[in-house]
Amino acid sequence: MKHMKTVRSFTNVINRLREVNLRPTRQRISLAKMLLEGEDRHITAEMLHQEALGLNISVSLATVYNTLNQFTAAGILREIGVDSQHCYFDTNTSDHHHFFFEKTKHLEDIKSEDIVLTSIPKPPDGTVVKRVDIVIRLK
Repeated sequence: MKHMKTVRSFTNVINRLREVNLRPTRQRISLAKMLLEGEDRHITAEMLHQEALGLNISVSLATVYNTLNQFTAAGILREIGVDSQHCYFDTNTSDHHHFFFEKTKHLEDIKSEDIVLTSIPKPPDGTVVKRVDIVIRLK
């Protein structure tokens, strides 16, 4: 039974990659399985690289970065920049915001309905607001 579940899992990941026009390479499949199966999470490239190495998946840090950026461009992930040194990738692509715990470098979701914006500045001519990301920093 476990083998059938694994086969279905690989098929689901391959289909998901094809849906967003990404060729399902061995490394993309492996990283997508790690990211998209299970609970939503926030992960850095370094964290994913270490996790992959721990699972005996041979992948360079540069490939992890490239793949995370490709997944983000394809809409599979959301990039959350918390400062110049920390960039997280979020598997939850729905509209929501974040708490950032500065001491532990942990991100935690905030439901979008828990933050009420009464107004935002008018965007410059020729542009439209794509999304509003709020990161509340905690110490």
